[in-house]
Amino acid sequence: MEELVIGIDLCDTYTKICCFEEEKAWTVPTVICKKKETDQWFVGKEAYGLMLTGTGVMVDKLVSLASKGGTATIEGVCYSAGELLERFLEKVLEFPKREYGAEKIAQLAVALSRVDSAVIDALLKCADALKLPRQRLHIISHTEGFVYYAMSQKKEVWATQVGLFDLSDEGLFYYELKAQRGIRGMVVQAEGRPMEESFNLDILENASGARMADRILCSCGERLLQKKLFSAVFLTGKGFEKLDWADNFRKFLCSKRKVYGESELFARGAAYYAADFKRPKTAYPFACICEGRLKATVAMAVRQKEREIQLVMASAGDSWYDARSSVEVIAEGQDYVDLTITPLDVKKKRTVRIPLEGFPDRPDRTTRLGVSVGFLDENTMAVAIEDKGFGELFPATDAVVRREVRM
Repeated sequence: MEELVIGIDLCDTYTKICCFEEEKAWTVPTVICKKKETDQWFVGKEAYGLMLTGTGVMVDKLVSLASKGGTATIEGVCYSAGELLERFLEKVLEFPKREYGAEKIAQLAVALSRVDSAVIDALLKCADALKLPRQRLHIISHTEGFVYYAMSQKKEVWATQVGLFDLSDEGLFYYELKAQRGIRGMVVQAEGRPMEESFNLDILENASGARMADRILCSCGERLLQKKLFSAVFLTGKGFEKLDWADNFRKFLCSKRKVYGESELFARGAAYYAADFKRPKTAYPFACICEGRLKATVAMAVRQKEREIQLVMASAGDSWYDARSSVEVIAEGQDYVDLTITPLDVKKKRTVRIPLEGFPDRPDRTTRLGVSVGFLDENTMAVAIEDKGFGELFPATDAVVRREVRM
């Protein structure tokens, strides 16, 4: 194998790593440990071993630390969360490199339980430090990892709805996916959420706790799956590595449904996603609407050659983090900018009007506007409109309007 295509499921408690079309996978605790009085760093079980013997200083919950922009002080030295995450990723990437005798990474996709801008920034800086070009790093949500895993299976698996239960030290989560073919092609919608009825995996160690957990899962399953047609249900996570404790839940799931288990589902979904960037044409010709992706299209009406057109600033299915666009237009008889937000349900289409407050009064068609659109998250659009003037006749001013708009 000359170049590696890697998928990583990065969580606070564990990290799973696998390569595209390879069976072998690795699971390590998401911790980093520095051996005292040395510059040696260790991950996983070795890290715990050093901590238990008192010969190392360990830091855990690296994703949360990066999300908060936190730091950790080890032997008097302050390390940023990004630095610790970089050292951790460097170590875990050694597993597939050693296994397959390859140093170069062609594509790397990281699946996160929650797509957070601070964590994305930290991961991009990690890529820089590891000399991995940023265009080879892709960051997706668990929900999107589920989408690409499911849509990489035979059509009969995703023909109707697909459900997923994820039970791990992070909690109990449920995801649901549905593929629909419309006028403009296929759209895959998916969503995931934590279950209020979550429980700690420690209760599975005794019979009474296991029975209670089985009842909780049955209750969730009946509420979520009844009266719906599912082509498949997947189980993933440490809690489902064995199902002998969940006899009633297993029987309920397997009644008139196909049930599959995949312990590295999110990592493998990330690997499928990463592999698609090596292809000249995508193997996934659909718009993906899920966590981390925009659920509506943003457009602005402009006149071009005496004809009004809708200039798309961001499209439904775009990654919110990467969805940025800027355009310059000339105001024609109006002191505002209208942006049209169109979700998949076009009946909910709406127009957001942003007044050009504080802009100078000028004759018609002598004000050039710079309109920039970006996103703070998948539900919040940030708009900036600047006065660009109109040549030497009307120099630009420092007038600018900024607005945050809920999608």
